[in-house]
Amino acid sequence: MASLAVTRLTARLSSSRFSLLRRSVWTPPTVPKTKAFAVPRSAAAAKASTVPTTASAEDSAQSIATESDSSIGSELNVRTSEIPPSAPAILPELNEGTTDWSKSYHGLSTQAFSKEIAEILLAPVDSEDIEMKPDGLIYLPEIKYRRVLNKAFGPGAWGLAPRSETNVGPKIVSREYALVCQGRLVAIARGEQEYFDPSGIPTATEACKSNALMRCCKDLGIASELWDPRFIREFKAKYCIEVFAEHIPTKKKKKLWRRKDQPKFSYPYQE
Repeated sequence: MASLAVTRLTARLSSSRFSLLRRSVWTPPTVPKTKAFAVPRSAAAAKASTVPTTASAEDSAQSIATESDSSIGSELNVRTSEIPPSAPAILPELNEGTTDWSKSYHGLSTQAFSKEIAEILLAPVDSEDIEMKPDGLIYLPEIKYRRVLNKAFGPGAWGLAPRSETNVGPKIVSREYALVCQGRLVAIARGEQEYFDPSGIPTATEACKSNALMRCCKDLGIASELWDPRFIREFKAKYCIEVFAEHIPTKKKKKLWRRKDQPKFSYPYQE
């Protein structure tokens, strides 16, 4: 009986020791992701109660990003659907730093050209260079204007820039041009030229450009005497003559003008 009592006492002691060991082992408490950690009530208690855990913050950020992406995607879909499928892409026509001379007035009247250039442009026209049409109109050939510009500015330092499309009418071609010298707009004029057959349109287009150049050069003072009525009268009286000439095919006579140093009229007119 004594041995049995000892055995039962030993078993109870072992069971009590095992339960004490289990209680001494610490296990972390299970914290749900959506709840905040318990913080002792202090000055930071109010803030801690409103701050979510790291896991909940990541979940909230992910849900907000998902909603933002979906809203942006739907907005882009709406905007894309509003664009017509055949709408052309708008591309820049000019590189950065260039000037669109079809619209620009860059450099107009900013400053005068140098004294050397001005002397070349304003030089008196040589009477040997002036030509006369049979109807009595005096003019300077367009190549003379180009020579003056090349002498004043140098080849490549001036040019004609189109300001409009070529206008082709039933009998006349016209187009507006801008004269640009040393990167500055100097003058704008519309050139024109008649034509009598559609096959002559290319030639008339080139003559239209030369006519615009002649008109632009008036603003630079080149051969400005040709628009002076007094100079025209004196020149015609000194260098020109008006004669009767007969149109050979029709035998009709009319008065025509020519320079005195030019030969007499030939076919289709004869003096």
